[in-house]
Amino acid sequence: MEPVLITSRDNEKLKLVRKLHERRWRDKLGLFFVEGEDAVEAAELAAIEPVVVLRAGDDVEPSLLAGVSTAAHPPRVIAVYRRGDLPRPAPRPVRLALWRVSDPGNIGTLVRTVDAFGGGLYLSDGCADPTSPKAVRASAGAIFRVPIGRFEDAPDPRYVLEAHATMYPPIPRFAGEATFVLGAERSGVGHEIVRPRDRVWTIPIESESLNVAIAGAIALWEWRRSNLAY
Repeated sequence: MEPVLITSRDNEKLKLVRKLHERRWRDKLGLFFVEGEDAVEAAELAAIEPVVVLRAGDDVEPSLLAGVSTAAHPPRVIAVYRRGDLPRPAPRPVRLALWRVSDPGNIGTLVRTVDAFGGGLYLSDGCADPTSPKAVRASAGAIFRVPIGRFEDAPDPRYVLEAHATMYPPIPRFAGEATFVLGAERSGVGHEIVRPRDRVWTIPIESESLNVAIAGAIALWEWRRSNLAY
């Protein structure tokens, strides 16, 4: 029997996707959605099964699928997944620990960036939801590969990136494992979380500050370059 094409905006699957636009529903249901064929393929490659798949023209009227999308251009497919099926915290040689980074685009970009370096991610309270639609889009499928844990569980050694230091310490050699602690561009990292054994590092630049996603990419590259040299 062929599946029935969804032609009503009141269909339960479409209503579910609309609910998942909001963090409170994602938290309550433990679900999130992705948009586009590349994201769905990334989930398939990670062996993560969808709860719901909606394909334009096959499962649902294209205009109705576009109506529940958050993307600038309507996707051909939207799929719903369980948060609990995403990678659990696991040992990785390099990590980013983000302190109250509230922009979902930055969170998603850093998920994608740390994935490129084979790393993991740790988020504090006050960070944007990495499974929000904007963060998922910015991650470009990396949300299905990067283990995400709690900020307080990020392992040592920690290098805290300070945006407004008046002195520039020399760039350290990041031989071996490393956790880079970053905060939002305006507020930076709270002084209360810097421990005596942490090493504070500043990226020397001519302007006042860097976007946190760019700073994270620079830190990861310096780590990679240091380890390639050993």
